[in-house]
Amino acid sequence: MTTPLSATGPARLRLGTQGWNYPAWVGPFYPDGTRPADFLRTFARAFDVVEIDSTFYAIPPLSTVRGWGSRVPAHFTFSCKLPQEITHERRFVDCGDVLAAFTERMRELGPQLGPILIQCGPDFAPAEGRAFADFLAMLPTDLRFAVEFRQAAWIRRRTLTLLAQHRVALALSDGRWIPRDWLLKLCAQPTADFAYLRWMGPDRRITDYGQLQVDRSAELDAWAAMIPVLQGQVREVFGFVNNHFAGHAPASVRMLQERLGLSAIDPRTIGEQPSLFA
Repeated sequence: MTTPLSATGPARLRLGTQGWNYPAWVGPFYPDGTRPADFLRTFARAFDVVEIDSTFYAIPPLSTVRGWGSRVPAHFTFSCKLPQEITHERRFVDCGDVLAAFTERMRELGPQLGPILIQCGPDFAPAEGRAFADFLAMLPTDLRFAVEFRQAAWIRRRTLTLLAQHRVALALSDGRWIPRDWLLKLCAQPTADFAYLRWMGPDRRITDYGQLQVDRSAELDAWAAMIPVLQGQVREVFGFVNNHFAGHAPASVRMLQERLGLSAIDPRTIGEQPSLFA
């Protein structure tokens, strides 16, 4: 396990959403009339970090990656998902070529590149642990990685030790896969010098992303109590909310920010101000 870093002060907390390209956010979050081409630029007026979902499906073109970086302030941060070709199709076997191509492409973001999420499939079980361990040994050490398991069987001492050896963070995802009380306990057992949090929701029945539809106050209260504990263990904390958590991810982030005593941007002013992070 990593050594607690509380002596250096609380970790920097970076909260954002999983994705930004949602037309349903126009009105409740993006100002009326905002064009899709301006979504990311407008998003960066409220948040300084985002998780990219599209990289899960394919390695993006060079022009796309450079375009992302050009639309946001210099110290805006992009987290991104490892391609499913590695995690779901090749299942971490014989994938060094894809890993190298992907990391080379994402390095185009320079200092704007944050942690890379290794999202395992729901059928990926500890029986395939050897392939996973061999894959971790291939990861470039100059980049940060977090892994999300979707089977509770992975959450054991052996796994945590392996992740710590490679400085890979265990993504703590509030969803249906791992009991929340386990996740809260794991806040005190980081495997890297940063933490990676994801708020997913129990399922995908929510299809209207323009408004909150589920009361997640109890869950947010629990996380607001535990995040300061986690901040005493690592140097930086990244957290991303999915629309399926409560219906409208930006509002959920604001609710969490308010519970933690952080400044939250009123969406009614988002079109009237320059980026807070310029």
